[in-house]
Amino acid sequence: MPEPRPNALLSFGTLLDQRVQTALFGRTVPTTAASLAGYTTRPLTITDESVIATSGQDVHLTLERKLGATVEGAVLRLSDQELAAADDYEVDDYARRRVLLTSGETAWAYLDARALRAAARVVIVGDSIAYGRCDPQGGWAAHFSAAHIAANETQHRVFNLAIPGSSLTDVGEQTPPLLAPRHPDTLVVAAGINDSALPVAASDTDRDALPHVTDPLASLAATARQHNARMVVVGPIWVDETRLGDYEGLRFTTERALALRAILQTWCEDNHIDFLDMWEPLRDQPHLLVDGLHPDPEGHKELYRHLSTLSC
Repeated sequence: MPEPRPNALLSFGTLLDQRVQTALFGRTVPTTAASLAGYTTRPLTITDESVIATSGQDVHLTLERKLGATVEGAVLRLSDQELAAADDYEVDDYARRRVLLTSGETAWAYLDARALRAAARVVIVGDSIAYGRCDPQGGWAAHFSAAHIAANETQHRVFNLAIPGSSLTDVGEQTPPLLAPRHPDTLVVAAGINDSALPVAASDTDRDALPHVTDPLASLAATARQHNARMVVVGPIWVDETRLGDYEGLRFTTERALALRAILQTWCEDNHIDFLDMWEPLRDQPHLLVDGLHPDPEGHKELYRHLSTLSC
């Protein structure tokens, strides 16, 4: 049986220290110089005593996005067990995600666990809720855009490309040609309620089936990697099915929305993709939905506040 292929892990900090390697892996690990474009580093204060004891430092480095910048580091090639040991060593401020090195190789790297806090140029794709329907101010995405750009007028940009009525399959087809001119470092995929919709005239055999959403998700993740962009999936919001009924020939139910939410969350966990669960802020608050499906302006503010606590 062939040996498992080693995991390429980019390090730009304490994992390059041979003392840390020996403590974690029981050996020193050969490294290959590597660089990561579109990123810079900033200091991160560490409070975990065991990590401080291993590294000998209470300030480590974390990555944030910056167009035109480059971080120099090295690639370690680790076994699955060693990669798991590295995961245990890194504190909760980090999340292991895929990055594209300047060499063209894909590798793991430990990024800021709050994806939108580390972002600079953000593209949002999705449906009418991400678009901001029923809110003249532009919805949760507009609130995020205003705060994000205000934090850094020079470097930060937000492009909301959401299209009302879109499913994940639609988004997967619409998105690829839109990214290159915008130089995104973060792709926010608002996987909305349309993927749980069921035509009113659907047969009984179709009623229990959800669209195969993992294929367009995988395609979008591959597209994001081509641009060295971090993909963030925003899950569906709660719906008030008692007010929906036959909605433009479609039927939305809480059961199907919850099933979609579970599929998205599982896929993201399995693929080390960020998932922002947006179900709770509007749950059992029908007064924040205009028609049982679309948030009103106050509902969008609640969604933005929730998103901020999760990832900004």
